[in-house]
Amino acid sequence: MPILQHYLTITAILFCLGLYNVITRKSAVGLLIGVELILNAAALNFVVFAHFNGNDLAGSLFAIFIIILAAAEAAVALAIVVAIFQQYRDIDTTQTTLLKG
Repeated sequence: MPILQHYLTITAILFCLGLYNVITRKSAVGLLIGVELILNAAALNFVVFAHFNGNDLAGSLFAIFIIILAAAEAAVALAIVVAIFQQYRDIDTTQTTLLKG
């Protein structure tokens, strides 16, 4: 049976992969994927800690909140990516120093 440390190791790996992705990627879509990995690691942590503390409902509610937050963040970020592409014909974030409305 998996113990708490196994789950925490998985979430730490997931968080580090997301952070590495955010740091190293220049594409806006790559950055978005990294942020999603980080948010999923946090949601998994909430569920795991709630499960091992005997309060599954609270962890699930926090995870659902994070999923909703991630969906809203993805919608806004994709709108920004489309705006960047319309302006610069590229989604490289190093070339985008200015966004006009």
